[in-house]
Amino acid sequence: MNRFLRRPGRIIMSLLLSLGIGMGCELHQAQAFCGVFVAKAKPKLFNKASQVAIVRNGDKTVITMANDFMGEPAEFAMVIPVPTFINEDQIKVVSKSLIDHLDTYTAPRLVEFYDAPPCYPELARPGRYAADARQVDDLSFHINLLDNRRDFGVMVEAEYTVGEYDIKILSAEESDGLVSWLRQNNYRIPKGATEVLGSYIKQKVRFFVARVKVGQHSATSYTYLRPLQISFNSPKFMLPIRLGTVNADGPQDLFIYALTRKGRIETTNYRTVKLPTGNELPPYIKREFDAFYTSMFDRLVEREDMRAVFLEYAWNMNIKCDPCVGLPLWAVYLRELGVDWLQKSATGAGPMNCFITRLHARYDAETFPQDLMFQETADNSNFQGRYVIRYPFLDESDCKAIGTYRLELRRRKEKEAQILAALTGWDINEIRSRCGIGALPAKERARSWWDGFFGWLGNNSNNY
Repeated sequence: MNRFLRRPGRIIMSLLLSLGIGMGCELHQAQAFCGVFVAKAKPKLFNKASQVAIVRNGDKTVITMANDFMGEPAEFAMVIPVPTFINEDQIKVVSKSLIDHLDTYTAPRLVEFYDAPPCYPELARPGRYAADARQVDDLSFHINLLDNRRDFGVMVEAEYTVGEYDIKILSAEESDGLVSWLRQNNYRIPKGATEVLGSYIKQKVRFFVARVKVGQHSATSYTYLRPLQISFNSPKFMLPIRLGTVNADGPQDLFIYALTRKGRIETTNYRTVKLPTGNELPPYIKREFDAFYTSMFDRLVEREDMRAVFLEYAWNMNIKCDPCVGLPLWAVYLRELGVDWLQKSATGAGPMNCFITRLHARYDAETFPQDLMFQETADNSNFQGRYVIRYPFLDESDCKAIGTYRLELRRRKEKEAQILAALTGWDINEIRSRCGIGALPAKERARSWWDGFFGWLGNNSNNY
């Protein structure tokens, strides 16, 4: 947890504060592939990870922000730049299970397969996959509009009570006045905020300020702060992240779940790079998938000099996933997130015409000096971060094919070890040892294909 989150009364100047809690899984019979889901990567693997869901339809935008604040509710406060005035009916408090479900459904996944018996290939083992759907709890909120007032060139245009939050909509004439107003109202402003706030004021934006109403929070019986959701119209398809870097004590991870009608989204002012996918890894990674994923992502971020946004998933919920980590969201839950183009009669878990894109960025003020700008593309091709383990056939059968199989198995294990080393930067000889294979002879090692693996990726970034 960030150090600043523990300091009483400190304002959290970020759009993105999250809970990265994954969902449990239940095994079901496979429909589309011969494999088993065994693990998924979760945002909670990353320190200072935030999550946000964005629904975009024309100029309409709905943003749902999960927060990872774990201190006393009285210490929580958040400031978000918004492009327009926000009415009371444009703000909701929603269940965090909506974000949890999006995370589970789109998470990079590890699947497992079993080699067919070389002597009896028709006896291949069937596979299974995991899926889960979590019910969304009842939602309720009350909003009250109070009187406007001016101070320090700051106008409090509206005040609402939404669930456990007190909300203010502010406009300001200049940044020093806004900082003074916030400080007078017991918000602790981090050093460097004035300049960033000034740049937003020049854009004529307003500021959405949220603080927990402690008595109201106690009445909800929730032990966590529920996500806030805002809706607005704007020709700009963007996410403000610069305020979140002002009081950060290091790089932050951001997970974006974008729901659109036509195709996947991508960033227009930063590179959007696909994760490596489809790689076969040694079977022991089943027990260490979290460590693999975090090491691989660290290496990718380093390779891109922390100046890229990574695509982890892109899929239309109309099309069966392969494999499925969780069930697609039901129409009623998609509507709670702001998806307004579904047929009103759609209520269940059938196919939904909704394209979901999962992006993952690691950023700080130096490498991401601009807010994230997006565009919806016509690209509706499917993509997922998917990694495979294959279990060898270990029976001591004796047939003509077994010798060829064992030779190919030795080569496959070596290739899996090399791929794992290339993706993570882990020591190749330690990987070989854990795979039960010795080091390659010097002659063969010198000709190993993996030496230029990341160089190849650099020339084929659209293909991984």
